Amino acid sequence: MTQLMVEKVRKQFPALQQEVNGLVPVFFDGPGGAQVSQSVLEAMTGYLGRYNANLGGAYFSSHKTSELMADARQAGADFYNAGSSDEIIFGANATTLTFAFSRAIARDWQVGDEIIVTALDHYSNVSPWVLAAEEKGVIVHQVQVNETDCTLDYEHLTALLSSKTRLVACTYASNTTGSIVDMHKLIEQVKGHSQALTYIDAVHYAPHQLIDVQALDCDFLVTSAYKYFGPHLGVLYGKAQVLEKLRPYKVAPAKDVNPNRWETGTQNYEALAGFIAAVEYLASLADNQSLSRRKRLIESYRKIADHELQLSRSFLKRLAEYPQIRIFGIEDVATEDVRTPTFAFRINHVEPRRVSEFFGEHHVCIWDGNFYAQGLYEQLGLTDIGGVIRVGCMHYNTPAEIEKFFNLLDQFLAQQVKISIC
Repeated sequence: MTQLMVEKVRKQFPALQQEVNGLVPVFFDGPGGAQVSQSVLEAMTGYLGRYNANLGGAYFSSHKTSELMADARQAGADFYNAGSSDEIIFGANATTLTFAFSRAIARDWQVGDEIIVTALDHYSNVSPWVLAAEEKGVIVHQVQVNETDCTLDYEHLTALLSSKTRLVACTYASNTTGSIVDMHKLIEQVKGHSQALTYIDAVHYAPHQLIDVQALDCDFLVTSAYKYFGPHLGVLYGKAQVLEKLRPYKVAPAKDVNPNRWETGTQNYEALAGFIAAVEYLASLADNQSLSRRKRLIESYRKIADHELQLSRSFLKRLAEYPQIRIFGIEDVATEDVRTPTFAFRINHVEPRRVSEFFGEHHVCIWDGNFYAQGLYEQLGLTDIGGVIRVGCMHYNTPAEIEKFFNLLDQFLAQQVKISIC
């Protein structure tokens, strides 16, 4: 994206226009949740203020809600490139959806079956499967990461696959190190060595790269819309022929038809309105607005990826200048498909929390900790030392904000030198 376009983008986000104690805040906390555009806010309040109703009524607001539900499924199908809007399922968030599907998928597991999870994952895509496996007497294997660059060990994955493997759950991109998994390669490996289902957590991947479930040929893929400029809402793709074979846990009177039978209770309709607006916002970044929504999304994400690649290169080049800093993850970014602009690092002899608190005092929002990536920080030996410092960029971040970050980092390090002398 050009500088002019980034400025145009930023004007659509109220959070980026505010001042806090006289300072414009810098949001480098995108991996924990993105800011939302004005269009998302208006869509949510517009629905909730005028049409708040449930499905199935014989009156205008219920009809409007039914239309909203259909529109949201189509937006999800366009966003994922699903073959049908009936393959789109909504829930409270990705974690809740994964727990629900782990129960349904595990119904037919037998003692001695095996499943595979990875050390790269947020544990929202590990714990549901581990707990289900414990109840069924199923063996759990965990794929390791390559510690030099925090990428997935594909050779280890292949060694774990067998005729007993029933499921492989894997993240599309690490929410801690930004490492992107070659998902085409992974799914080919799974299909070549087993009959296992594939369950993909694309929560961290979704704001940075466009998803195509048909090209991947995955069985399930889940995201949370609040990571890509929308409201708190889980959005799951399930391959139609796989959904047909599964039995959901649902209330007895609910219709036993896909995809509705997977959506327990009343849905968050205002969040669905916000989700549609978020997808439309992303599509609006394309130059040619006469194209289909999917084609506009393809064009938009090309711009996003190009801009974020420049941010990644700039940030990593600057961070490498500090000998007292250790980076976790890929440091040489040749193309945009190897990592997201999410950076994990530690400063020698400094607790990560002290760093985030310092930046927080200057209203630069960064994270510290382990981010529920338990397998990763256990393998890297980060469990008892506060984890890492995490800085995450989105397409609305700028080179000037990165410059501000490093100016503050220099101030922080200078303070540490003074403290050590005293």
